[in-house]
Amino acid sequence: MDFVAIIPARYESSRFPGKPMAILGNKPMIQLVVENISKALNHVWVATDDARIFDAVRNFGGNAVMTSKEHQSGTDRCAEAARVLAREIQFDVVINVQGDEPFIQPEQIELLKSCFSGSTEIATLVKKIETSDELFNPNRPKVVIDASFNALYFSRSPIPYLREKEQQIWHTLFNYWAHIGMYAYRTDVLQKITMLPQGKLEKAESLEQLRWLENGFKIKVAETDHQSIGIDTPEDLKMALNFLNSTKK
Repeated sequence: MDFVAIIPARYESSRFPGKPMAILGNKPMIQLVVENISKALNHVWVATDDARIFDAVRNFGGNAVMTSKEHQSGTDRCAEAARVLAREIQFDVVINVQGDEPFIQPEQIELLKSCFSGSTEIATLVKKIETSDELFNPNRPKVVIDASFNALYFSRSPIPYLREKEQQIWHTLFNYWAHIGMYAYRTDVLQKITMLPQGKLEKAESLEQLRWLENGFKIKVAETDHQSIGIDTPEDLKMALNFLNSTKK
């Protein structure tokens, strides 16, 4: 089975304009993302709607493809890029990694790849929740999984609810899972899910993966030990710089 990684990256961001070009460790953040994924995959492409990002990627030797400015999500951008790339290279599965994930580990890419040994349609990663603060943080989506490690539901709320148990110790009594926002999709499934209208569950939780579940698609999950560090604001970048510096000591 052949895999391609597509990294959706746009320049305009209300909270952090030019984010993919932010310098981290003397390199643009998007370059770190590409380099880390390239340790696990031969085909890595940045999908962007901005010439500045496109040129920067080409300048450091990466692959880039221009896409529409009209896309509402990274998934939509990946779908367009996949249609373009299908004219040039052969692949069965698209791995979607956000352009603000400079610390992605090659092992995480391998985990996503391992999910496609059977009839998997979509795959993503989860990490065990270890603190009460994380469990009750609405910005940290949680995943309920079945016995076969398929996602049953995603929520910003801590689910399941442990009746008659002290909430501060819920995470010690049950395996709660945090969602790590990387996806892999079979090529045909990627095109299908981007044609779906928003569903009630997605609108309620503001989580696009609920649209896929609501329409009957299955999402396989694999467990990772690595915590994803996404960068959404300039303050996040400062924390990422501190993390990078601490790993060099």
